[in-house]
Amino acid sequence: MRIALAKYGQETNSFSSTLTTISTFQKFGMFEGEDVLESGISSGPIAGLFDACRDAGFSWEPIPLIRGWAGASGKITEATHQFFVGKITDGLSGHENLDGLFLDLHGAAQAVHLDDCEGNLIEQCRAIIGADKPIVVALDHHANVTQKMVDHADAIVAHRTQPHDPYDTGYQAGQLLVQTLRREAEPVSVLQKIPMLTHQEQFLTTPAGPMREWFELARQLEQSEGVLSISPCPMQPWLDISEAGWAVIVVADADQQLARKTANQLAEFAWENRQRFMQQTSVSPAIAVTQAIETEGFVVLSDTGDSVFGGAPGDSTILLKLLLENPIEQDCLVPMVDPGVVAEALEAGPGASLSVSVGGKQDSVFSSPAEVDCVVAGTGGGRIRVDVIGNDSYDAGRAVLLRCRNVLLAVTETEGIGGNHPICYEQFGVDVSTAKMAVLKTASNFQYYSQFQPTIIRADTDGMTMSGVNRLPWNQLSRPIFPLDKFD
Repeated sequence: MRIALAKYGQETNSFSSTLTTISTFQKFGMFEGEDVLESGISSGPIAGLFDACRDAGFSWEPIPLIRGWAGASGKITEATHQFFVGKITDGLSGHENLDGLFLDLHGAAQAVHLDDCEGNLIEQCRAIIGADKPIVVALDHHANVTQKMVDHADAIVAHRTQPHDPYDTGYQAGQLLVQTLRREAEPVSVLQKIPMLTHQEQFLTTPAGPMREWFELARQLEQSEGVLSISPCPMQPWLDISEAGWAVIVVADADQQLARKTANQLAEFAWENRQRFMQQTSVSPAIAVTQAIETEGFVVLSDTGDSVFGGAPGDSTILLKLLLENPIEQDCLVPMVDPGVVAEALEAGPGASLSVSVGGKQDSVFSSPAEVDCVVAGTGGGRIRVDVIGNDSYDAGRAVLLRCRNVLLAVTETEGIGGNHPICYEQFGVDVSTAKMAVLKTASNFQYYSQFQPTIIRADTDGMTMSGVNRLPWNQLSRPIFPLDKFD
């Protein structure tokens, strides 16, 4: 069996002014052809696919096309989208006797000219590969799933946990692909949209709460005879597009009626619990900083409005300014994006004293630059090998570590992973365990700091990923939708 493989992943924040280009994808490594097998399959969904085939004793030949991941950012340029679509469709046209296609996508990619990047890609792939060859798609569960995606894919499988486990998603999707190719299953898919858009603070599936209950219900119903896969998809809340909203995808074995009934049951649970999904745990930035200082032990201080994993630029100074105003004996670790400051610090060199205006330049709507006196404590950056968000490396460009009194400021040229992994500081020789707190540019991806057993405190900062979804400037969003509109 010859199976084509391709990854084209990006999560769009419609409110970001930072366009996503080819260079954005290169931060996490972009590979074509056989290079995908050398550098792109050690983690994530494609690694899960390989292991699913191995465990099933399935003999196959991978036909790698391209692997590109851009993280989260603003809209994709038209040329960039056409580049990936062209590489994938040309690759399909150029290989004869293909038996199937495995696509590793995100599901919330928006281009400047197109709201549904994934649906557009899958549709074009189907036109080339034909109706009788299976297309199986692995998605992030924060996707905005469209009817076009479901119509042109045989099966779609989304993440089953938050924090995400992309490998598991690829493994589950791989199992479905093997079953389909062996004629052990005849997948039919149903999409049920839900007119909901909720903030990020109830997205975790690990603690007790409505999201955990919803995903556990999906796993229970997945045990029903004839049900092959269930994917609840609570859409990420910064995507200003039509056909938006939460969704459920159910894949059943040749039984569309069963798939529809199951999807409706999952959708009803989400709708009936919609108010619980809107419970907010974040507090004002000033209160959050005070709580972080007074809390015993290590603290993760979540900058919810500047989440780089949600497409924010990572240069908000709201929490930085508050921390500089408070005397703290232990170090506070803070990430910041500012290529100009990186250049100044590198020119000055290690040990030099500087006065810089840092941050608040990309996110100038919600914050402003911080004027700080600092010392260049270290230099670093470049491609860093670490397993994070389904990738085995990232490149945020050049980086410097600045000491600003009680703050250790890790400044990078691009957002990278926003300080959301200890490696952001360890690369400079910092012992994270001795710090008082780390500011993370995320509202839910705290797993990489779990070894420090942190207390999590969310700050309700203004920004492109703020929890107050009603405060965002919506223009294209499908209406009516909860919680922006009233329902009986």
